[in-house]
Amino acid sequence: MQPGSFSMDIPRIFNITESAHRIHNPLSQDKLATLGAALRLEPETRVLDLGSGSGEMLCTWARDQGIRGTGIDMSQLFAEQAKLRAVELGVADRVEFIHGDAAGYVANEKADVAACLGATWIGGGVAGSIELLAKSLRTGGIILIGEPYWLRLPPTDEVAQGCRAGSISDYHLLPDLLASFDSLGYDVVEMVLADQDSWDRYEAAKWLTMRRWLETNSDDDFAKEVRTELTSAAERYATYTREYLGWGVFALMSR
Repeated sequence: MQPGSFSMDIPRIFNITESAHRIHNPLSQDKLATLGAALRLEPETRVLDLGSGSGEMLCTWARDQGIRGTGIDMSQLFAEQAKLRAVELGVADRVEFIHGDAAGYVANEKADVAACLGATWIGGGVAGSIELLAKSLRTGGIILIGEPYWLRLPPTDEVAQGCRAGSISDYHLLPDLLASFDSLGYDVVEMVLADQDSWDRYEAAKWLTMRRWLETNSDDDFAKEVRTELTSAAERYATYTREYLGWGVFALMSR
């Protein structure tokens, strides 16, 4: 199955708040490089990234480790940013970025690494995303899943919702998340976890982006929604996400 209509896009609030982000999750540049090194990627390794955002993972790994990659993302803005980043880093001949729906996407050529970092909704959750990625993976390849987990269990669903979860049951504590991979028949062979500083950089960078956007788009019909988000974002993050939510990338191999 190939990506669908180019008219699709993600909700506008994300295109605005993360328009200045190169990495659309709480990993830093250093942690992204650490992940690539930890996987011991060889030159010409084929990497598929479903929900590839602005392409930083594929582009930097192509530059630093010589991989070849394909990324799929629903955001037209992010897909275009990814193509520009590939040109900037001199790897446009090694990576391809497609604006399309990653849900159900299966590659024509099997990948050595198949990733979904922070977009497991495309498979209806972690288990479904692993199942989807496995369809594009060669035997013995590695699946990468980027997923939130609870640092400690929120006391109420209201607190969980402050972390932008629907309820406490949406995420696991880290040991339980690792156990869930085991129950699906996968060995966890590596992991790289966000830390407080990388979380701060991911979230706080949105605030200046929103403020700058409001200064130049005050007459936009969407300005009220952006203003509401900016007004509450810092306090909500400090109260909820920063205290309760972790995030990591987990490398899995089928048994």
